[in-house]
Amino acid sequence: MNRLDYIHVDTESRIPKYKQVMDSVISSIHKGKLTMGQKIPSINEVSEEYLLSRDTVEKAYGLLKEQNIIISVKGKGYYIAKTDLSVKIKVLFLINKLSTYKMRIFNSFVKSLGTNAHVDLDIYHCEPLVFSTILDNKKHLYDHYVIMPHFKNENLQHMGCTDDILKAIHSIPKGKLIIMDRNLKSLSKEAGRIYQDFTQDIYNALTAGLEKLNKYKKIILVYPNKGVYPYPQGIVTGFKRFCIQYDMDYEILDEIYESMELQLKDLYITIEEADLVNLVKQSRDRHYKLGEDIGIISYNDTPLKELLGITVISTDFKKMGEEAAKMILNNNHVEIKNDFNFIDRYSV
Repeated sequence: MNRLDYIHVDTESRIPKYKQVMDSVISSIHKGKLTMGQKIPSINEVSEEYLLSRDTVEKAYGLLKEQNIIISVKGKGYYIAKTDLSVKIKVLFLINKLSTYKMRIFNSFVKSLGTNAHVDLDIYHCEPLVFSTILDNKKHLYDHYVIMPHFKNENLQHMGCTDDILKAIHSIPKGKLIIMDRNLKSLSKEAGRIYQDFTQDIYNALTAGLEKLNKYKKIILVYPNKGVYPYPQGIVTGFKRFCIQYDMDYEILDEIYESMELQLKDLYITIEEADLVNLVKQSRDRHYKLGEDIGIISYNDTPLKELLGITVISTDFKKMGEEAAKMILNNNHVEIKNDFNFIDRYSV
């Protein structure tokens, strides 16, 4: 089909010409004749074919752009950006990894937005190049972008945002952007932020539990230094700061090894689920009682940890999703430090 066949203008109709151009595009989308990413005729082409003024066609295309139905790509033309016209809000939710915690945030976010929104989930696996490619391909297709910026370097260590990463993020209009889980201070105030402060969070949470922690002789942080999905180094910094501040003996391990040298009155802080399971198993094999003989704190809460009585230090994942959705619904992008708490149960 000729691209101009998508446009129908009745010169005898009393419907304004700009409205007829708009309705033609929308009707073709509903009928499946125009699909996502498909190019449509230029303003000049429509103007010349139907003997319309450029102002008339520009008004039609401008209104279609305001509704995010079409986008303009400089030097290339106009393209279809949205085909589900029953959806008022279209959101890209871009995360670094698929995990229980991320899905709790995502589900809370989607539920809070309600039925008048469509949310696409995409994963870049902490890879800067994958991240930049996704944003480059999709930066014109959504009304809002919610991004968790966590990346790894060639040594599989958590790293900050490079110039290329920041360039990709800055390509998103600030009024459409929400940064989640990590604070990027280089962004303008028009971009929303809801974040954790990894250094201060662990320091404050452990300080809140200081009375219970004081009964242990040594605190061991099990921090996976190299992994497929690395964790922020700020966790280690905050842990060390706490131990030095309160004169506590401490050690940092990469993982819970088989046949660990478990000592009475040791307290472990685990991050990976596999390390938590391994540690609990070895403690039970030695008939150690959690919270008395040996202590365990797990990083990031889950319903299963609550059921098993595992003490945790954790951000509020549900609230993080709710606050991000609230920014979009209220069109009010603000900066929020998300709650992070010491949740005392039976393992300390």
